[in-house]
Amino acid sequence: MLSIGIVGLPNVGKSTLFKALTKKQVDIQNYPFTTIDPNVGIVAVPDGRLELLAKMSKSAKIVPTAIEFIDIAGLVKGAAQGEGLGNKFLANIREVDAIAEVVRVFENEKITHVHKRIDPADDIGVINAELILADLETVNKRNEKVRRNDPKAAVEAGAVDKLKSGLEKGQLAIEIKLDEKEKEIARELNLLTNKKFIYILNASEEQIKNGWSPDETILGAIGKNEYVILCGTFELALLGMDEEEQQMLLDELNLKNSGLDSLIKKSYVALDLITFLTTGEDETRAWTARRGSLAPQAARAIHTDFERLFIRADVINWRELLNCGSWSAAKTHGKMKTVGKDYTVQDGDVLEIKI
Repeated sequence: MLSIGIVGLPNVGKSTLFKALTKKQVDIQNYPFTTIDPNVGIVAVPDGRLELLAKMSKSAKIVPTAIEFIDIAGLVKGAAQGEGLGNKFLANIREVDAIAEVVRVFENEKITHVHKRIDPADDIGVINAELILADLETVNKRNEKVRRNDPKAAVEAGAVDKLKSGLEKGQLAIEIKLDEKEKEIARELNLLTNKKFIYILNASEEQIKNGWSPDETILGAIGKNEYVILCGTFELALLGMDEEEQQMLLDELNLKNSGLDSLIKKSYVALDLITFLTTGEDETRAWTARRGSLAPQAARAIHTDFERLFIRADVINWRELLNCGSWSAAKTHGKMKTVGKDYTVQDGDVLEIKI
């Protein structure tokens, strides 16, 4: 399951955001929104295709794919040297797939900013600097163990040298140019700044209503990463309303959907993931695969043995299947195609795996 660590400075709205996530209702038996412990929760990825396919197949249940969100204690300047929760904080995010960084852009005199001012770009810089320092410590430890006189360790030495040099210049590990073998070393090190980032710009309801957007300074700090603008308190209030009330409030703020849904979807984009589907009387279900996955690799999501035992698969785009009205009709009209091990699975494919 995909895991995302929610990080940020104190008093930026992380707790409100996580509270909104933990209240997000999921109308399924398999993945009800679950708080595993006080700061871990599982939420379904919104996907309107599932309900349509389930209706067509008369499925007994719907199972969306899910994301694990981990709320981590507020990071403070000096965390890499043990300030605040220090290393405990950093250890908590080392295992996640991506980092969602909450950045405060709202003004509120009653909520004190840890730096006594609202400066989103500077806040991003502070957090990134702490993560870089933690990564530099990891790289330095690895550097001490590199066998410089061993030709077999040449790739490792090269990777460590490049990472050390880049991190010392203030680069994120993910931005440092490495060849494919060197990237494997970086992945082994499980560096914090080698992960994908999604920035959550936490605005006030008034800012949302007025169509606030980040200026060039903030966009420069975000770089090429995905970002979403939302109001944590608004998202929390939205989840306490019925569907009609929610829609009225969204319309009032000229929003097409909730910020939480946008966050979940952009998390998938950031990690370059796609969703393929299976449907039948038992269940209609969403599965996650890396973009570019061949059919056997994608089938592994259903069962680990499916990659090894894969023979072929019947495949059709979900919309085309709905237009046909059933699997049998799709086959009759020649819309279903049979593919082999070299087929690249596309987002929205409905698959039936043959083993």
